[in-house]
Amino acid sequence: MPITLFIAIAVTALVSGWAFTHFYRKHIQGENAPQQKIDVTILDKQSIVIEDAQPGQDEQEYWIYVQKGRIGPKREFQVGVHYFQALNPGDKGTLTYQGDTFIHFALKR
Repeated sequence: MPITLFIAIAVTALVSGWAFTHFYRKHIQGENAPQQKIDVTILDKQSIVIEDAQPGQDEQEYWIYVQKGRIGPKREFQVGVHYFQALNPGDKGTLTYQGDTFIHFALKR
């Protein structure tokens, strides 16, 4: 076997590894992700009690579950208590987020 075949396989593996790492950091972890706005419907909301919360910390986490369109992907975002109390399942509006971080929700009336 020629050595160029091994070099080509090694270069392909390195480029694939770099592309995967870049994609994972940007789209899954939200590093350097662009701020995006999409129209969504609130599917559900949930509060989770934090068992070992330190004094001065919130004792609960608040989550909303959203879906883009009728058959679009479903996502979940951790929100503040004010958004949690104001939003209800079935509400529609524009969600602003960056990676997996919730930024704002504008309710459409």
